[in-house]
Amino acid sequence: MVHAPTLTKAGTSDAPSAEPSRRRRGRRHRGEDLTKILFVLPAAAAMIALFGYPVVKNLLMSLQDYTLKTFFTGAAPFVGLDNYVAVVEHQLFSKAMVNTALFTIGSIVFQFVIGLALALFFNKRFALGGILRSLLLLPWLLPLIVSSATWRSILEQDSGILNRSLAWLGVIDEPVPWLNSPSFALIAVIGVNIWIGIPFNVTLLYSGLKEIPGELYEAGALDGATGWNAFRHITWPNLRAVASVLLMLGVVYTVKVLDVILGMTGGGPANATQTLATQSYERSFIDFKFGQGAALSNILIAISLVFAVLYLRGTRRAVDE
Repeated sequence: MVHAPTLTKAGTSDAPSAEPSRRRRGRRHRGEDLTKILFVLPAAAAMIALFGYPVVKNLLMSLQDYTLKTFFTGAAPFVGLDNYVAVVEHQLFSKAMVNTALFTIGSIVFQFVIGLALALFFNKRFALGGILRSLLLLPWLLPLIVSSATWRSILEQDSGILNRSLAWLGVIDEPVPWLNSPSFALIAVIGVNIWIGIPFNVTLLYSGLKEIPGELYEAGALDGATGWNAFRHITWPNLRAVASVLLMLGVVYTVKVLDVILGMTGGGPANATQTLATQSYERSFIDFKFGQGAALSNILIAISLVFAVLYLRGTRRAVDE
């Protein structure tokens, strides 16, 4: 009889003391959440300022009659989808689309195949391997405009070192117009872009190869999986994730390449190397039709987004399986 009220007293006296501790924990958690938000805010603000605003502004410009006059008068009348209609109906649009596709596919396929071959080669231990890998990075480290200017001088029809070397070896009788002929110009530009992109492919694929455990090859060798069979059943399955990321990044980057083409051919000769990127540049900074230039750049963004979505869906499907 004496103990029952005591227990009740103790129970009732403990309840109020638990309440402040829960409140303190709640305040502490809210403080931690606020701290996390404050740490993220600068990065979020930078993303919005450097990426979000230009994308939104570009989208708005593509819906306006934005020309050089706009900078003086401030008037940019809303024209809806007229800019998109104008660029799609332009006589060079279909040619630019085909050239963009050829340039992107040709660059990515050869960059990847050559990069994979070199990555497999460098994955083996040999003398001076580290030095050669370092030298391989030079094309990637050079500014694109420097690379394109250098290759332009190499591919000059009359004074270029390539034609002189081929003539000295007896391979050609007449100088090849690498950059002056519509038949060769696009091939030459693709070749230079391949040269520029190979180091990036080698770097990522080489790092992917280093992540594959050596025990897998030892176990495979016991089952007779060597050479091509080892590559097919061990190397490629473990390298597929890296290859998917590399190819997706390659498409997003290559589809908008501008520096190399401008530095080598400027879109010529006879519009043979015109792409969507060069068309966007010319509409904006030569014709000063910024609305149409913005429309072309938005088409490029849409193409990149399509490939990004396809990549994400493929990756999600692979994870689910």
